[in-house]
Amino acid sequence: MWKERNKKLGINKRNSVCKLAAFCLSAISLFTLAACGNTQEPGENLVINEADDRQAVSMFSPMEKTEAGVGNAARSASDRTVMMAEEKLGVRVDYTTYTAENYQDKTYDDVALDRARNDMDDIYLLNPDTIRTLGEEGKLMDLSKLDCAKNLRDVVKMANVVDGKLVAIPQEVVAYGLFINKDMFDQYNLEMPETPEEFLECCEVFKENGIETPVGANRWWLETFVFAQAYADLYNGGNTEAEIAALNSGESKYSDYMRPGFEFLQEMIDCGYIDAKKAYVSEAIEGEGADFMAQKTPIVMAYWGAANTDTAYGKPDFDMVIIGFPSGRGQMPVVTMTGFAVGVNAEHAQDAMETLDVMLSDEALQVYTEINRVISPSKNVEVDCIPALQPLNDRIKENVYVLATNASMDVEQWGNTCLIVRELLNGATVDECMAEFDRLQEEALKSK
Repeated sequence: MWKERNKKLGINKRNSVCKLAAFCLSAISLFTLAACGNTQEPGENLVINEADDRQAVSMFSPMEKTEAGVGNAARSASDRTVMMAEEKLGVRVDYTTYTAENYQDKTYDDVALDRARNDMDDIYLLNPDTIRTLGEEGKLMDLSKLDCAKNLRDVVKMANVVDGKLVAIPQEVVAYGLFINKDMFDQYNLEMPETPEEFLECCEVFKENGIETPVGANRWWLETFVFAQAYADLYNGGNTEAEIAALNSGESKYSDYMRPGFEFLQEMIDCGYIDAKKAYVSEAIEGEGADFMAQKTPIVMAYWGAANTDTAYGKPDFDMVIIGFPSGRGQMPVVTMTGFAVGVNAEHAQDAMETLDVMLSDEALQVYTEINRVISPSKNVEVDCIPALQPLNDRIKENVYVLATNASMDVEQWGNTCLIVRELLNGATVDECMAEFDRLQEEALKSK
């Protein structure tokens, strides 16, 4: 059964990265890594800058740089940090951009791997799986000596260390949570759920009171429930490094960690708390957003920035609160991130390192964070969040979270789990799903 499904959906690392880029990290409002687009020869879509005599630093990114003549207010948050580096260091950052509509075969990650392996750029914006791959190949500089690295949150260091080296640093941390219609919970005297059992009890109360589908779901984000339950103890039990080492060596099995979360999803499907058929074909927010905003569905899952975005869940006509996912350790945020890296053989390595040090300094991250109202990778940079996000923010401030993307794990997490969850929605058994995790782990062990 899995053999045929794998042929149909292409469940392998390449497709996992594709989905990771396009749907996990599209949550980052600036860097939408549209990995499932089209291709042209790398370098053909280089943004041309006006000639000047400043030292050029090249950056490969999924976005274009704002033209120099455009007013600063129109620039993206990241462009503001680039400008700070240019002004302070007297350099010029030239962008090579991945323009999805001009590509045919290669994903963003395909192109990033090609360019980094061939030392074509100085700085790269990378997805977690690509960070791990290039880090293991020794293609990325160790950034741990940068001044900005001293201020990083523990979660950022943990997610971006490969073979003992800090090979990438993000500009923001993306947190996923449950978006709750508190008015509907109050109507039925329900408390915010902490554990999987409490969550299922809430769903049952809604179901008994005529709410057909208590949880609005899409085909990309149900894995957040899985991660919260799978890794609550791993990331919060004080033994994280040893547990990851056991997974990477094969001493422990990813399937043993994942099973409770998949059994939880299966129970939600069996009880009708989610519509598996609809979720299987629904895009994020597009599939469930209307019902949530219309107060037909009391619960959806989304990323931090969706609460700030009017086109998503930014202005509901009800009291909304965002909490972590149910786990044995209570409400659990699920965290992802991309990262900037410098090629080990970068032509302008020193200038590139200094550029990143300015872009990722507390001063620059304060600007970035205030514009985008997101979680900063620096422990010194905070931004006031809207009241609805406070419960999720409180947990992260307490260093309570799980990582859905971790470059130190030999099996890529978000993309693979996303696709295997889709197979559960499509009728695969929990045992079949666990067998697929075992297969992926065996492949990773053989590749060492």
